Amino acid sequence: MKAAEDNVDSGTPLLTVENLQVEFDTYGGTVQAVRGVSFSVDQGQTLAIVGESGCGKSVTVQSIMGLIPMPPGRITAGSARLRGHEILGRSTVGGKEIRGAEIGMIFQDPMTSLNPTMTIGDQIAEPLQIHRGYSARDAFTEAIRLLELSKIPEAEKRARQYPFEFSGGMLQRAMIAMALSCKPSILIADEPTTALDVTIQAQILDLMQELQKETGMAIILITHDLGVVARMADEVAVMYAGKVVEYGSADDVFYRSAHPYTVGLKEAMPTNDPARQHELKPIDGSPPDLFAPPAGCGYCPRCPHAMQICSDRQPQGHDLHGHHSASCWLHHAQSESRPETLFFKDAH
Repeated sequence: MKAAEDNVDSGTPLLTVENLQVEFDTYGGTVQAVRGVSFSVDQGQTLAIVGESGCGKSVTVQSIMGLIPMPPGRITAGSARLRGHEILGRSTVGGKEIRGAEIGMIFQDPMTSLNPTMTIGDQIAEPLQIHRGYSARDAFTEAIRLLELSKIPEAEKRARQYPFEFSGGMLQRAMIAMALSCKPSILIADEPTTALDVTIQAQILDLMQELQKETGMAIILITHDLGVVARMADEVAVMYAGKVVEYGSADDVFYRSAHPYTVGLKEAMPTNDPARQHELKPIDGSPPDLFAPPAGCGYCPRCPHAMQICSDRQPQGHDLHGHHSASCWLHHAQSESRPETLFFKDAH
């Protein structure tokens, strides 16, 4: 892997995903769940993938991890390269395991993701034995250290307990310890704070940031909570109907929003800033049917700025400045609307 690691140092992203397409066969037909998703993440960076439920966020990362069942699922196009090496459909790269060893994952619901018949310590120790060749005793000792690192009190005692003896916040910490056990290069966190109260959410996010600083890992954060994105992300990919509709730095996406869907998400989000308080505006309508995706922009029926071309043709990806891009016809050179007056209201 030495040559691959040199590629990272020379500017190649740690993980690059290009034109990923994933489908599922169902009794009702074929669902085009992911329709040409592309993004990249660098070492030590946090990428947030944002969007409403059903937009394809989780399927995107699960397909990279090899976690979607085939059949009924299948990857029909695209690539995912870790340090320049293709990993789609592969379990090892350069003799190293990918899932668990190179890429760790925190699942959405820790209460159903852990084995109720095994102690927490044994579950954290298991990947160390499989991927790193630890003895059972050494793996359990390392599991205790990882629980301490995850800020679980009385780690030695807790390692011998079962999942039902843990609170929701402690279970999430145990999931983080398990995901980090093999020192992965990338940590995928799929809605890591969904089932937690606000105080515990903040603690979990702080813990992830501390561990990122200590280990230098990249984080891919799957969420629909823009507050979490603002706190954690360096770059943001906004997904809608299986596509990335806007991509850029967190500042670009929040303060120079360039897609009507991103603007709609922001306007539906409450704020405590008196200068920015406004009436919350829900996004009317429903996402498109991905059994038969529309010929044009998927957001067109819900978009207040839609034009005729939006329903007829897929929008192009427009580079705005730096790494900021948006797939919206309003940014076309021949568009009669002026996007800066529609979307760039909050620029500083």
